[in-house]
Amino acid sequence: MPGILILVRHGQSQWNLENRFTGWTDVPLTDLGREEARMAGQKLRDYRFDRAFTSLLSRAQESLAIILETIGQSEVPVERTQALNERHYGDLQGLSKLETAEKMGAERVYYWRRSYDYRPPGGESLQDTARRVMPYYRAQIEPLVRAGQTILVVAHSNTLRALVMVLDGISPEAVPELNIPTGVPYRYVIDASGAILERGYL
Repeated sequence: MPGILILVRHGQSQWNLENRFTGWTDVPLTDLGREEARMAGQKLRDYRFDRAFTSLLSRAQESLAIILETIGQSEVPVERTQALNERHYGDLQGLSKLETAEKMGAERVYYWRRSYDYRPPGGESLQDTARRVMPYYRAQIEPLVRAGQTILVVAHSNTLRALVMVLDGISPEAVPELNIPTGVPYRYVIDASGAILERGYL
């Protein structure tokens, strides 16, 4: 049987709400973020997970815990790894996105946020993020899915953008338009060869 990979971006965090660059800063979920995680869980009630993966950041870990509690699967083994941490925003972390755009120029900030290889000062580009996400995925997650397991990954906007970019064959030129909404599961069905048979939001 083919395996199933489900990706979920954590629910809204406090700095999502405040429109700040978050990166590796460990910011909690908002009440809305917790509700988004519960809603993601409601959409996953028909799945039985073999293993789950998340980052070292509490907003992703709490979202995962809420999802597993919602579906009655809190016993699922969870692996936490820095490889799935959000993209590091360097000197921008904690700054208002709006104020930064006003000071440094909206176009520059857009490229820092959305482009593939444009690196913010002291931080990672999406390309940098992919360089740590993809080796971990290939070594630790993909073999389980190809073996027919059902795997849940709860992580962050840019770690999931990096992963989806590769799995869906999205070009660097098209990746600025790739957006991963909070709390909406994205499902892949993958066979033993690694071929993707189905993909899409639930």
